[in-house]
Amino acid sequence: MSSTSSPVLKAPHVATAPPFARRPRRLAIALALVALAVAPGELGRLTRALLTDAYVQVSVFVAATLFVFYGAERLFRFRIGDALANARGWQVPIAAMLGATPGCGGAVVVVAAYSSGHVSFGAVVATLTATMGDAAFLLIATRPDAAAVVLPISLALGVLSGWIVDRLPQVDLRTDAARAPHAPPLIGRTRPEHMAYLVCGAPGLIVGVAQLAQIDMPTILGVPVLWIALAGTGIGLFIWATSPLQAMTNPEDPPVARMAEETAFISIWVIGAYLAYDYAVAFAGLDLRAWFGAIAPVLPLVGVLIGFVPGCGPQVLVTTLYVNGLVPFSALMANAISNDGDALFPAIALNPRAAVVATLYSAVPALVAGYAFHILAPGFMN
Repeated sequence: MSSTSSPVLKAPHVATAPPFARRPRRLAIALALVALAVAPGELGRLTRALLTDAYVQVSVFVAATLFVFYGAERLFRFRIGDALANARGWQVPIAAMLGATPGCGGAVVVVAAYSSGHVSFGAVVATLTATMGDAAFLLIATRPDAAAVVLPISLALGVLSGWIVDRLPQVDLRTDAARAPHAPPLIGRTRPEHMAYLVCGAPGLIVGVAQLAQIDMPTILGVPVLWIALAGTGIGLFIWATSPLQAMTNPEDPPVARMAEETAFISIWVIGAYLAYDYAVAFAGLDLRAWFGAIAPVLPLVGVLIGFVPGCGPQVLVTTLYVNGLVPFSALMANAISNDGDALFPAIALNPRAAVVATLYSAVPALVAGYAFHILAPGFMN
């Protein structure tokens, strides 16, 4: 078992360098994204649409989750990382249950706790194995009978996988920053850009929830969703480009500041993944539907491979193909366990090495479950 004791941190410090002098590379990336968004023609139109999707489909949910957790910490005077660390034998089951919650919130909490040394690596494997991301919403809404099978199995395999991994020889996959002797720098107060991010996030969250309910909302309170999303994205880019932080905030900072800083950091990875995938579809001809043109025995493997693709889009596509009768239940089952949906974004952002290894570990139960249904019950739930 890997140690889950809290690292000893020295007193936090406050960065004094001018904001843009701290992170010139971040500023260059932010300006490049702005240039892509204002580019003429199809490139600019697609980029703006993808920035909107990344914001209302992922960023606002990450922000809401972090705000709730950090607000609860401040209100009730406790530390979530400490609570998970003290859970002992219940740590892996709790991590799996957090991951089984649709969306990415549970993974943010568990991976952040691992990066700071509060939970074992098995907890990370459990949460990423158990999660189905946003595809769970679609499956629950359209095929609740299938969801009643997929989600409990994913949860159970997440717990089992986490326990097994914790009994394997352990390699410390925490980031170097997590081992640093100093606590993250103090932001010190809630800044205007933090409040602006919160203000944009509220209507963005309403739009995101409406999309999950398959309700189209092109405007909210008379304001186009595109404007709200681009404003929120722009504020997030400013926060990220001027932040003295690497990823995690100091627990002594106000909840709104912590939410805005960490969400801005995670959102950069979300944006990068959204652009990479959809640029490949639009300009390189990537067609995931064609992957399912293979013969039946290969379909569970295809489901697992698509599960490696970060984001909710590919995974929602697999669920949609199943709902429409185009792929068997075995492929859906394999994909549901293998995929991390939007949960992989914060996991990669907070700890890339742990996220990749945990995702590879999740492929094992995904293949076992997928081929078990393929061989033993080929017509089940089809």
